[in-house]
Amino acid sequence: MLYSIRMIDSISSNEQFGRLGVAPHILTILTKLGFVTPTPIQAQAILPAIEGKDIVGIAQTGTGKTLAFAIPMIQRFAKSNGLGLVVVPTRELAIQIETVFQSVGQSLGIKTALLIGGASISAQMNALRRRPNVIICTPGRMNDHLNQKTLTLQNVSVLVLDEADHMFDMGFLPQITRMLQLVPKERQTLLFSATMPSEIFALATHHMRAPVRIEIARAGTPAERVAQEFF
Repeated sequence: MLYSIRMIDSISSNEQFGRLGVAPHILTILTKLGFVTPTPIQAQAILPAIEGKDIVGIAQTGTGKTLAFAIPMIQRFAKSNGLGLVVVPTRELAIQIETVFQSVGQSLGIKTALLIGGASISAQMNALRRRPNVIICTPGRMNDHLNQKTLTLQNVSVLVLDEADHMFDMGFLPQITRMLQLVPKERQTLLFSATMPSEIFALATHHMRAPVRIEIARAGTPAERVAQEFF
């Protein structure tokens, strides 16, 4: 059986981050930032992620996925070596994710590197030389650094693929395939997507270890609190 399945439609208001294995010093930071009650994806994903399990999370954009993987990664890298790699489809999302990592992890010594198109490669190379704990990147710019040998993935211990369905829709499958050939086989993989197309199912089957499947809403369900407009 590929998955152990967890599914939730709602979350009780008294569920707190402290019950999810989050360290006290991180709880203090979360409280200062106004994060008190986890969203459903956070409530279901944080504990197994802290435990080192692979995860496939089906949740829409705007449901709090970033903290669901950022908290476990920050907690891990604040006390141990290793490298986290977060791959996302767009530079706007990459910038948002780095902001979250900095707001929660900067005071704990967590260093990040942001590798996105439309920004200076030399500045990104300087960030990589500072030996970041977490690299946040888009597939195209990641590939550029791999080609220039300014980035190595040999030390990746936690891999996150966020908005995975969008990455495949945007034609990034070759870059993702190459990346999966370069990262260590012994790693933790966290994959988040709003839908479950065949490419993602195949990735989970071949490149993840008995992942926990967390389904907050049926695949393709629009986020309730996100306004959507079509032009």
